[in-house]
Amino acid sequence: MEVGQSVRVYRLRDRVSPVIAKKLGEVGVIQDYKMTDGSGVGFLVKFADNSAIWFFEDEVQPAPGN
Repeated sequence: MEVGQSVRVYRLRDRVSPVIAKKLGEVGVIQDYKMTDGSGVGFLVKFADNSAIWFFEDEVQPAPGN
């Protein structure tokens, strides 16, 4: 996945705050990459409400139409 690509949050690995849990199923745009602990890569995703949250790469998938 690349910066600028639309993605949908389709799962959450861990328990999260209600604010983040509400993003499940929402579509946002990848703004940047984030190195996670170990060798994984995460994504900073910006949503229509201008919030930006990072997710592990296995928590997002390309949005329909991408």
